[in-house]
Amino acid sequence: MSLTLRSLFVPALNRFNGRPALRFDGRVTSYADLVADADRLAHVLVAAGVTPGAPVAIMMSNRAEWVVADQAVIRAGGAKVPVNDMLSAPEIAYVLRDSGAVVALADEGMADAARAAGVRRVIAVGPDWDAALAAAPTGGPPKVEVAESDVGLIMYTGGTTGRQKGVVHTQRGLAVNLLAHVVETGLLDDERLLLTSPLPHSAGFLAQAGLLKGALAMIEPRFDADLVLDRIERDRATFLFMVPTMIYRMLDAAERRTVDLSSLRTILYGAAPITLERLEQGLRRLGPVFMQLYGQTEAPNFLTRLTREEHDLARPDRLTSCGRPATMVRIAVLDEAGEPVPPGTPGEICARAPYVMAGYHGLAAKTAETLRGGWLHTGDLGILDDDGYVHLLDRKNDMIISGGMNVYSTEVENVLQACPGVGQVAVVGVPHPDWGEAVVAFVVPADGEDFDEPATVARCRAELAAYKRPKAYRLLGSLPVTAFGKVDKKALRAG
Repeated sequence: MSLTLRSLFVPALNRFNGRPALRFDGRVTSYADLVADADRLAHVLVAAGVTPGAPVAIMMSNRAEWVVADQAVIRAGGAKVPVNDMLSAPEIAYVLRDSGAVVALADEGMADAARAAGVRRVIAVGPDWDAALAAAPTGGPPKVEVAESDVGLIMYTGGTTGRQKGVVHTQRGLAVNLLAHVVETGLLDDERLLLTSPLPHSAGFLAQAGLLKGALAMIEPRFDADLVLDRIERDRATFLFMVPTMIYRMLDAAERRTVDLSSLRTILYGAAPITLERLEQGLRRLGPVFMQLYGQTEAPNFLTRLTREEHDLARPDRLTSCGRPATMVRIAVLDEAGEPVPPGTPGEICARAPYVMAGYHGLAAKTAETLRGGWLHTGDLGILDDDGYVHLLDRKNDMIISGGMNVYSTEVENVLQACPGVGQVAVVGVPHPDWGEAVVAFVVPADGEDFDEPATVARCRAELAAYKRPKAYRLLGSLPVTAFGKVDKKALRAG
């Protein structure tokens, strides 16, 4: 039997039948109903021309239909193209056109963007969705042959050139990655996952892993600290996935009220640095429930893991690491020549795993640069200590992580450079107690012109996702440069 997402999910979900699978907006969807709707929608996709490996965009805010759409794409053998609703209209259009999405499964808020981008078939949640399901065949998924080498996911991430990159994963790689999620998280058979971050990102992988275990996924449209506490106390949530900013807000909310958090087993966190002070606060308040992941779109979520047991207040040196390599992963810290460096010596973190990406969509040179010498070059700088723990030091390509979301400075700079009164600009992430890093733009006004901040803010609102927009603008007479003539971003961060 080939190992694909379809070969995992079709038999697995049938085991759970009447058990609750999803809860959203007060409505519970059983596994039986999830399977039935996903099978019908898969037939619709095949009738619309989706063949194994064909790209299908999922364009929705967090909702139960997102999971149905995800399972339908799996059953049709398509390549999922997840589109975050936080992206701007130009960003969405680029993703759809670059991927070549043949069908878009969208909610009402994003359907028009799919049509404007020229997607030939858009199925929108609502009457169109209901009619398509009602007319579709019943009695199981469509009969399609999905190969391990077929593309199963094209997931877009930022690029240092300002253009997003489509990260391509095969069916086999995704299936192995999903099994890694189950192993690394240690999900139990009675898990109740609370997912409040965007499903097009890491939360979507965790939803899939939970379904393989027969878990209940409680989906919320957005994060709200008091709602999270309610879900833990009243609905006995056992598993949370959060970025550090969310953890800080939840801890602050918990200080303001009396709440029973005894059902909580795991808070899986990552995507941004967490402050040692707040992590210690969380451990004292909640006990040994924290688990850290480190990964990237090119190798989703689990390159390393810091276990619950390793979150030990007696070992603060461990708390500042992102753990040791995950079960199927090998980590090396390499120098510029691609040679391993001694423990404790900084270098680029590189990884090998059976779920590393196949490459970047349509970007052969960038693929060769990233996948060279048999290693995934992450672009992150760090060290390996004597015990094999990975410590992140910096991001080689000036990536900013704000509120758990990746922001590439060059992408923001390209937008700002075209704004009125901007002569030169450099964008960096500066430490922020809540967001981890805040996006800050340093602007040198053009000669004889005044920097028009309101116009710049308006342009960024039109062209950039909210999390990518600068939180502050600082005017300078000139940008600092290194001895090599490059903008000294380290000096900007420090100053």
